[in-house]
Amino acid sequence: MNIRKEHIDALNAVVKITIGKYEYTEKIENFLEVKRKTATLPGFRKGKTPMDVVRKQFEKPAIIEEVSKLVNKALTDYIAKEKLDLLGNALPRVNENFDWSADELVFEYELGLAPEFSVDLARAAGVTRYKIIADEALLNEQVERIQKQYGKILTETEVKEGFEINGTFSNEEKGIENQALISLDIFADSKTGKQFIGKKVGDVVVLKTKGLFNDDHQLMDYLKVAHDDVHGLDIEVNFTIDAIQSIEKAEINDELFAKLFPNGEVTTLEGLKERIKEDAEQQFVQQADQKFLNDVTEALLETTTFDLPETFLKKWIQTIGETPLTAEQAEVEFAKSERGLRYQLIESKIFIQNNLQVRFEELKDFTSGLIRQQMAQFGQANATDAEVDGIVSRVMSNQEEIKRISDQVLSLKMIDLYKTNVKATEKEVNYQDFVKAMYGEM
Repeated sequence: MNIRKEHIDALNAVVKITIGKYEYTEKIENFLEVKRKTATLPGFRKGKTPMDVVRKQFEKPAIIEEVSKLVNKALTDYIAKEKLDLLGNALPRVNENFDWSADELVFEYELGLAPEFSVDLARAAGVTRYKIIADEALLNEQVERIQKQYGKILTETEVKEGFEINGTFSNEEKGIENQALISLDIFADSKTGKQFIGKKVGDVVVLKTKGLFNDDHQLMDYLKVAHDDVHGLDIEVNFTIDAIQSIEKAEINDELFAKLFPNGEVTTLEGLKERIKEDAEQQFVQQADQKFLNDVTEALLETTTFDLPETFLKKWIQTIGETPLTAEQAEVEFAKSERGLRYQLIESKIFIQNNLQVRFEELKDFTSGLIRQQMAQFGQANATDAEVDGIVSRVMSNQEEIKRISDQVLSLKMIDLYKTNVKATEKEVNYQDFVKAMYGEM
């Protein structure tokens, strides 16, 4: 067997595999002899079928199967041995006049090669790295939320200022049907809230989605519409009132502090706000880090340029689904996936250049930490090592979970790498302004 690679250009190559008849003849002859003894063919007794009849029926399929095995293994071994960095899979060239009886069989495979490039993290300089602070407005809002949470719920018959309304947003045409608890101050225009005053259970209020909230993204929460659909959404929705309630807020006193902090670590409003601030800003770090990661990713995509074997990839896309695609369909699919492919290549290059990898022990330690956090949330803050280790073992036996956790750990390593190597512009914002920046509205 002979294998050689011919470069068409830097991103495309053809591998030619030549296999001689002598390499498979003995095996085929043995196979045919067994068939002659065991096959039952019309007009012949078992074991008495002439070899030429057996050969006519079984030889070509046997050659195709055996040669295909030999060629596929040879191609796989060659790609591994040569350490070829491929995009997609090798594509066989079709020869309509292929002669399976020839003394030499030649197979050709097209390869799409990954481009050679490097990633310079300095190119992402100028990306904004946010520090989110819990300002006084947020702290007061959270204190009030706690007061309502521990307050007394009163059932009301008619909507008044300050009341909460449980109801259903609906629009049959758009398939919207979502229950929500609202207060009248959530709307961008106070006139919208006034439409509810005096309404009773069973009444329906018709609302226009355009400009309904200060931030269109709130439509995602209240109507459960997708992010891509919220911008410019201009339809009418019905809000059917199911229940009306008011809340008698809990007083900020020793009784409330005892419920919130049984160990007595917080006993004043100032102490409560400090605890809220500490917890909130700890959570904000994760959100800010994720945006930083996303923004560096976008910057690197814009500034790291390289060519792709587009023609090859489009041909490959035509073959990978259950149903083959037309050239036009493959063109569309390539356009959808190109950006993702470019980032995968950039990310992979970053891993290699910076020796980023995840060891199994790291995965176990990270998983253990996640499990302890989750158990603490459910009141099991003092779980034993044996209990945690047992759960870790079960999680780590699931390949999908290992992949998910590996991705999390690698993301954290990427964030640390970017924090160290990307010269970012730091900006301190409150949470409301951060949300606007997150969605490109700042």
